[in-house]
Amino acid sequence: MKITVFGMGYVGCVSAACLADHGHQVVGVDVDETKVALVNEGRSPIIEPGLEELIQGGVESGSLVAACRASSLGDVALVCVGTPSNENGSLGLNHMIKVIGEIGELLAAESTFVVIAIRSTVLPGTVQDAIIPLLETKSGKVCGRDFGVCMNPEFMRETTAVKDFADPPFTVIGSHDDRTTSRMAEAYSRVNAPVERTSIREAEMIKYACNAFHATKVCFANEIGNLAKQLGVDSHRVMDILCQDTKLNLSPYYLKPGFAFGGSCLPKDLRAILYKARQVDVDLPMLGSLLESNRKHLELAFKMVHRTGKSSVGVLGLSFKAGTDDLRESPIVSLTESLIGKGYRVKVYDEEVTLSKIRGANRRYIEQTIPHISSLMSSSLEDVIQSSEVVLVSKKGRQFAEALQNLSDGRIVIDLVRLFAPSTGRPHLYEGICW
Repeated sequence: MKITVFGMGYVGCVSAACLADHGHQVVGVDVDETKVALVNEGRSPIIEPGLEELIQGGVESGSLVAACRASSLGDVALVCVGTPSNENGSLGLNHMIKVIGEIGELLAAESTFVVIAIRSTVLPGTVQDAIIPLLETKSGKVCGRDFGVCMNPEFMRETTAVKDFADPPFTVIGSHDDRTTSRMAEAYSRVNAPVERTSIREAEMIKYACNAFHATKVCFANEIGNLAKQLGVDSHRVMDILCQDTKLNLSPYYLKPGFAFGGSCLPKDLRAILYKARQVDVDLPMLGSLLESNRKHLELAFKMVHRTGKSSVGVLGLSFKAGTDDLRESPIVSLTESLIGKGYRVKVYDEEVTLSKIRGANRRYIEQTIPHISSLMSSSLEDVIQSSEVVLVSKKGRQFAEALQNLSDGRIVIDLVRLFAPSTGRPHLYEGICW
């Protein structure tokens, strides 16, 4: 393919050199004459292991050239300009808007279908609300019909960028049409990674989710390290062993948006470690924010019920997760208590938590936390649904899905666990807590 890369900074320079190495005809565009001259001399304008050899090979073979202005767009125009922070922390789009305007003017003269791929990091909504309208205005053409636009975030680390380009965890292509997605997939045909086809907004969000998670991991490791040091513990040994757990720690487990955490371990252990940190004068701001974040999430669920304007609520599930009758620090117990306290009429169904099965600590917990539990619980799922204006789902289960799937009689379903996937049928009046 003929590919034009706009912006020969870190991302653009690596992308251009690697795409040229994959056999494409690449033109790198940048207003910085020094960068352009270095690339055309076969030299790298940035320090990155292995990059200069690729640039030199591309220039010598004629598959890579650089210029201060583009004369055409080719098959794909890859936008890799910087999106720095403004003084107030907002996303700086000045460079992006300028380049997109120039691309729009070039697009007006193109007679073939061109794909404009946004590789720069931009917030969800930027492509749809700012980039596509500007391209259509400048070119006089219609997106999806005359040209394509996709979001194509990069996942390269400095010092390993060349390797990361060739062997990333995935290639994300967010687009509205198959023609655009297919062309971008073809451009990356020699990249060793599965192609994840998403919406444009999902592709924009994925990059931010990844970087926020990386920042979280750094802060988490540092806070554990600070406390470990004060307690005479080898923090590197602790984290080395932690990372060996790929079932829970480094895994998809716990990384699904849903309801608040609870149970017999997480809340109490978090409180204990925070108390110990205060005793030894170690500040743990990130770990210290978790309980409040969890409380806010519980508060969000209450507000979702309140916004319906209804007064009767059926709660499906009472224990802190499916497959258990454990009610210790169950967030749905706390939410149910809040609803009762605010005057809502509440009924609860949970076949794993019935008064006939409860023994010992669980019975005492229910009697102390929700004294009227016997009058709230029902042994009939249908009764709870039919007597409620709002159905609150807090546990996954086929029984719940089958009972609610075709509900269309005006009852509102608020889902805290993603009982229904987007591709499946779900109730007419439905809202997920995080989706």
